[in-house]
Amino acid sequence: MEYILRTYPQFSVCGLNCGLCPRYYTVGSSRCPGCAGEGFSDVHPPCGVLSCCQRKGLEYCFECGEYPCKKYENADKSDSFITHKKQFHDMERAKCDFNAYRNELNEKIEILQELLANYDDGRRKSFYCLAVNQLELQDINFTMEQIRNNADSQAVLKEKAKIAASLFKTKADEKGIILKLRK
Repeated sequence: MEYILRTYPQFSVCGLNCGLCPRYYTVGSSRCPGCAGEGFSDVHPPCGVLSCCQRKGLEYCFECGEYPCKKYENADKSDSFITHKKQFHDMERAKCDFNAYRNELNEKIEILQELLANYDDGRRKSFYCLAVNQLELQDINFTMEQIRNNADSQAVLKEKAKIAASLFKTKADEKGIILKLRK
């Protein structure tokens, strides 16, 4: 099925932060462009939630009087490539003030890009995506400051990645957040 291109595919119609998904940063034919982004139908199976939204002329499910409908049963119980743990929470925040939420998500996306460019030893992309998705922006910024202060710019990438991952895990533990996908 072909979908109408969305103006902000980094946040899905159902509340997932596509801009924080590992597949959004994959290089090659399996790269996902985000929810109904350019080429979405080529790499993503048909999506009943997206089809429903577009059929009703809605940008997000929260605009529908039936939200959350039966399509959301157990939606936050397991994960795919991206965590669904904060799906409803993020949708509510976007519903209250979409521009503020989009600005925060864009800031998280920039931080994730910095992590992937400077602290990914080839084994941490999913971990960083999960950490940035799960933690609050203030905690991410605090952790990034620690990373920048503790990771010697001359250090080997593997050591910088180890420091960054350790600091994110410590912050997540403090907040009671488990940085693992649920299958």
